[in-house]
Amino acid sequence: MYYLLKMRTTLYRVILCVTILVPLYSASAHAAIEPYKKLLVVGDSLSAAYNLAEEQGWVALLAKRLQERESGYQAINASVGGATSAAALQRLPSLLDLHKPALVILEMGANDGLQGKPVSYISANLKHLIELCLARGIRVVMVGIQLPPNYGKRYTAPFYNQYAQLAEKYQLPLVPFLLEGVAGNNALMQADRLHPTAEAQPIILETVWRILEEEL
Repeated sequence: MYYLLKMRTTLYRVILCVTILVPLYSASAHAAIEPYKKLLVVGDSLSAAYNLAEEQGWVALLAKRLQERESGYQAINASVGGATSAAALQRLPSLLDLHKPALVILEMGANDGLQGKPVSYISANLKHLIELCLARGIRVVMVGIQLPPNYGKRYTAPFYNQYAQLAEKYQLPLVPFLLEGVAGNNALMQADRLHPTAEAQPIILETVWRILEEEL
């Protein structure tokens, strides 16, 4: 009888330990594999490291910084060279379904501007892109673009102003101009005078980071 009682006591202790430890282990294992929050960059060639190695682009540099600083975010670059705002509208729903980002950096409209499309048309597309994100509870950082001056102030001024207007309307953080300190500097621009060089990419990163850091 004594040995039987002792065995029952031992068995009870084992069951008690398992009952306590298994949930703790499961919680610990879950925490260990908890995925990073996704930061999705939706842009054109200015964000797609045009004519550069992918790792030289400002988005790749951002991804590296996020990892080094243990920010809890993983940067994903969904930028495509030559993309217009209409093309982004076609792609964005599937991108959001696939990556489920917590935050989207929206850098779009340059190619529309270079094609001379009406600013009202570009703004409407940007508005829809923003609303697609906000409807899913995804935060948006707006990135502004300036066109080369040869397009004329009557077009370039409202084109540039639309970004601030949309950011104000939707209460979005705004990077006023992606190529601040880069555009117009021949040493930092490629031969086409439209795309930044590898040397310009860290400067672009800092321009974005000034606004993005608070959002993270």
